[in-house]
Amino acid sequence: MCIDTSGLRARLLCAVGLLAASGLVLAQPGPPARPAERPIVIDGGTVHTVSGARIENGRVRIEGERIVAVGGSEVALDGADRIDASGKQVYPGLIAAHSVLGLTEIGAVRATLDMSEVGLNAANARAEVAVNPESELIPVTRANGVLMALTAPQASASSVITGTSALIQLDGWTWEDLTLKAPVGLHVVWPQVSLPPWLPAEMADSARRANAEKLRGLRRAFERAREYGEADAAGRIAVPDLRLAAMQPVLGGDMAVFLHAGDAQAIGEALDFAAEFGLRAVLVGGVEAWRVADRLRSMDVAVILGGTHVLPLRRHDPVDAVFTQAAQLKAAGVRFAIASPGDSFDTANLRNLPYHAASAVAHGLSFEDALRAITLSPAEILGVADQVGSLEPGKLATMVIADGDPLEARTHVERAWIRGREIDLSSKHTRLYDKYRGR
Repeated sequence: MCIDTSGLRARLLCAVGLLAASGLVLAQPGPPARPAERPIVIDGGTVHTVSGARIENGRVRIEGERIVAVGGSEVALDGADRIDASGKQVYPGLIAAHSVLGLTEIGAVRATLDMSEVGLNAANARAEVAVNPESELIPVTRANGVLMALTAPQASASSVITGTSALIQLDGWTWEDLTLKAPVGLHVVWPQVSLPPWLPAEMADSARRANAEKLRGLRRAFERAREYGEADAAGRIAVPDLRLAAMQPVLGGDMAVFLHAGDAQAIGEALDFAAEFGLRAVLVGGVEAWRVADRLRSMDVAVILGGTHVLPLRRHDPVDAVFTQAAQLKAAGVRFAIASPGDSFDTANLRNLPYHAASAVAHGLSFEDALRAITLSPAEILGVADQVGSLEPGKLATMVIADGDPLEARTHVERAWIRGREIDLSSKHTRLYDKYRGR
């Protein structure tokens, strides 16, 4: 407990005490993995290529940081260290397409939270530069095969345009080492208000006015950004505006806008806005995306579903409305990935990503489509399918060996590689387990 004292030194000592008590200072993750000295062949496992057919008793050859061959007995063992994967499952590293991993640590310690900025427009905020490579949540997440994550700024009470996201790979000394791609997209949390019926009228009116002001501010920001781009092209900008400058790739179609919206009305409004400004949109969250699936398909808007372990938004909806959504989007021809809610609370449980996909399988989605929804589909949506997401020659050797079905809770990840480097699968969880198992 910290005593309320004045003075910067006392406050710093208080913060250090909290960090030490939480284990953040005293128990750091181990060092990053080192590159392999020789080629590696993973031999004898069931290889889930994702982009093609499943290969029984298959082989994957890794040289340096890339896969050079995938197949059967024709893949050479020459000069390589053979890893016996008989009876095991081999699949690409899973991709968590919605998180604040590296930007949050302990909810009760404000000094460990760096996932939002103040002000309505924070377009120039870059997630990757704030990522903490020493986060204990990183080894906990990758221990279950989640080897990459999109980390994105969250909205504060006043913000709507939250900044740009980065796709990070979960091994490295610095944020530069971790970053696989940045920026990935500009994130806009669509202003929406869902008020309980018991809320006093005065408070409800205040919330609606605040929401309307955010919508007006969002429109003004994009209009100003368009004017700024025209002025910049004409050479009329004397002093750059970093926020408006950061929005130019979006208006030019070079970068996607990730629109965070849940209910059908908010999704429809966000899609109208994207069409008006000619934005290349990706829908995030989308609890009711199934209600507007036809429009999403016609506009070719991909959806990053915010998990399957959430409740429907309407009391009269079927209890399985969220569980069946992935299958409905698949049937409607909508491109989608399965993620998790992605907030700071959920990020501590990001390792549970495969079980969100498993729930979709239990409600109509095929196993192949579910595995794709947490590997190749997010890679395509995030613009890195040429590097990760499937097991193919030329792609980065970011992959997993497990003792069973990757979507089963009973499965254990036994070995994993990021860019051809075998990573340590221990974590704070395993350290605590080892500590107390013999007590």
